[in-house]
Amino acid sequence: MTARERIRDCRLYLVCDARPEDLLRAALHGGVDLLQLRDKALDDDGIVAAARTFRAAADAHGVPFVLNDRPDLVRACAADGVHVGQDDMSPADARAIVGPDAIVGLSTHAAEEFARGDADADVDYLAVGPVYETPTKLGRRAAGLDYVAHAAAHAGHKPWFAIGGLDPGTVDAAVSAGARRIVVVRAIADAPDPEAAARALRSRLEVPIGPR
Repeated sequence: MTARERIRDCRLYLVCDARPEDLLRAALHGGVDLLQLRDKALDDDGIVAAARTFRAAADAHGVPFVLNDRPDLVRACAADGVHVGQDDMSPADARAIVGPDAIVGLSTHAAEEFARGDADADVDYLAVGPVYETPTKLGRRAAGLDYVAHAAAHAGHKPWFAIGGLDPGTVDAAVSAGARRIVVVRAIADAPDPEAAARALRSRLEVPIGPR
């Protein structure tokens, strides 16, 4: 199974800056099944160095590892793919750099962006949000639960993940709106016990995915 094919089975996606391998392994042991390195403070060498830790943790648990917004560093980081935003390089341009077998993910914030991404053959999965305002996306207004419900109602066969302010206090509302996959940042990466935090969130997602 290729990395692109494995995305469909992923449910709990951890996005974070450079972190120790023991934290990442704890989160993975708790149920995280997709990792992304997103660290805007690092230069190229720092990203490549941090990626070694993510790659080792991902390999230990057999999960994909994605790099944020740097298709040009995917090979140097031994990443399985890249995630781009609406204001970043286009999925087609990212695909041209990372190749046909790598993962390309795309952030979406509104219905028209979701429709374009869902129809784009270069995109393997979509992020839907932010569901709630979050300091990891300063200045980005919340798309809200209505956008999650829209994605659930209009998605084709492409997997999508709800993102933004999701934690044990908010995840149930997102699931009720139709989310079957979520992206988490602080609720796991900054938790006193990342494994327990991941396990608690993963348990809320143990509902049938269906076509979503």
